[in-house]
Amino acid sequence: MPSLYYKIIINLNQSLMKSTKLLGATLFSLLAFSGYAQEAVTSSTNAEGTKEKSCVFGVKGGVNFSNLYTDDVDSNNMLTGFHVGLFSKAAITESIAIQPEILFTMKGSELEYNNQFFTGSAKFQLSYIEVPVMIVGNITKNINIHAGPYVAYLIDAKTKNDSSIDAFDFENSLDKDDFRRWEAGVAAGVGIDFGGLGVGARYNYGLTKVWQDNRAFNGTTVAFPDAKNSVISVYLAYGFK
Repeated sequence: MPSLYYKIIINLNQSLMKSTKLLGATLFSLLAFSGYAQEAVTSSTNAEGTKEKSCVFGVKGGVNFSNLYTDDVDSNNMLTGFHVGLFSKAAITESIAIQPEILFTMKGSELEYNNQFFTGSAKFQLSYIEVPVMIVGNITKNINIHAGPYVAYLIDAKTKNDSSIDAFDFENSLDKDDFRRWEAGVAAGVGIDFGGLGVGARYNYGLTKVWQDNRAFNGTTVAFPDAKNSVISVYLAYGFK
């Protein structure tokens, strides 16, 4: 039976945990950086010859389509979630800006299994506080591309399993300690701006494993797969100057 559990586990991914101190420190850092950027960065000069500040604060949110990828498994199904948060955009030149963000974002994966013993589906829902720092390049006045690194901290993890056999229930066998609290990766996307309103799409590619290396599972020590997060996001944003 442990081998059957392992087959399910190797198709999945996630990691989470709460940290009020981390969130507070991240918010403080984001605001401090934005304040510095607002004082240091200029993009134009008004009629009196005084340099004007160029820094935008805003809100954003949208839909996530997430998955877990490994070297061994390609049968994962996308899980639908959402993200919401704040951003600050500071101009470096007329065509380049830096954009730090702080987001609540949902990741994870869904698996359907069907074998000679049982059938069913499992969902791994992971919630993170994520901090991307994007470099934004304007292709035209309204179209931009953006890319940069991100770090994320797991604040919640939920496992749901719907099996044809009640005995095959691992919902209570996995908890947040089975996942890594920290995640890091890179992201890239494209956006379209209409004044203060913006829409866009972004891809997040995880570079760190979601699972802990080795965990005790139903009395057996299991080596979890090197699963990593993969997320496509579509968002709507509004900036206030």
